[in-house]
Amino acid sequence: MRPEVVVVGQMARDLVLRVEEAPAAGRSSAVRSRDEVLGGKGANQAVGVAQLGTPVALLAVVGDDRAGHDLLAHAAADGIDVSHCVVREHARSALIVDVVDDRGQWRYLEDIPEDVLTTEHDVLAAGDLVRHASSVILQLQQPAPTVMAAARLAREGGARVVLDGVPPDRELLSLADILRADANEAEILTGQPVGNVAEGVKAGVMLLAHGLDLAVLDVAGHGNVFVSRAGYEFLPHGDAHVVDTTGAGDALVATLTCAFTRGQDLRTAAHAAVAAAASTTEHAGGRPRLTPGILESRKQT
Repeated sequence: MRPEVVVVGQMARDLVLRVEEAPAAGRSSAVRSRDEVLGGKGANQAVGVAQLGTPVALLAVVGDDRAGHDLLAHAAADGIDVSHCVVREHARSALIVDVVDDRGQWRYLEDIPEDVLTTEHDVLAAGDLVRHASSVILQLQQPAPTVMAAARLAREGGARVVLDGVPPDRELLSLADILRADANEAEILTGQPVGNVAEGVKAGVMLLAHGLDLAVLDVAGHGNVFVSRAGYEFLPHGDAHVVDTTGAGDALVATLTCAFTRGQDLRTAAHAAVAAAASTTEHAGGRPRLTPGILESRKQT
């Protein structure tokens, strides 16, 4: 089955450690629980898409080591097409350590070697995959030539282009349909703080001027504002019992993309996306646990 969604992004080992309180310098803290899962923003988004029943492929790079081959096996077991993932010879697979305390505050330690970043050559080699997708998600913590090449290929094929993060080049905005950014990223892009709904709408309108159809911005931890040419809708964070906010944005992007790929309207897609983000905050680590039933039960009305 041809993938409807293609995700271009990182894949990594994700080591999640739960502690009562993160230690200060020179101190230690006992680990309450430890989990190692498939991670990285690109992989998290692809997992979310697969969990929602939409055929998905991931374009990512792993090292030619045991960890890399294990990551590919886990992704395939999750229902992700990994046939275009690259196993880079002599490279070491990426590792992310996520330390989460009892207040839900997290600290990342990231070892993402440069040679496991997706290159422009990797993207061009998978050109047919990208061109034939209905939607392409570009995770923007990657080299500028990589994401520009992927966006151009997606545009050639008529795919919906979804950006997650800060575009390395403003030209990328003109090639995209949707941008999702947190409050800090939105301020970097627009030069405007996003501390309330009005500021979020203002920033969103500024981004639409570059050619986007939809800007989805986090409003300083209060919720998400969805700004389109038809207006805006603000959806506050729900009553989730927050354990770890890691991966909430990835779940939002995955769900929003699935909804639009299936032809759902903005309001339906937005409510499902926010429900997915809330669901993901209720467990440690960035790996989503999504089902249509869970999202339906959590939707805001």
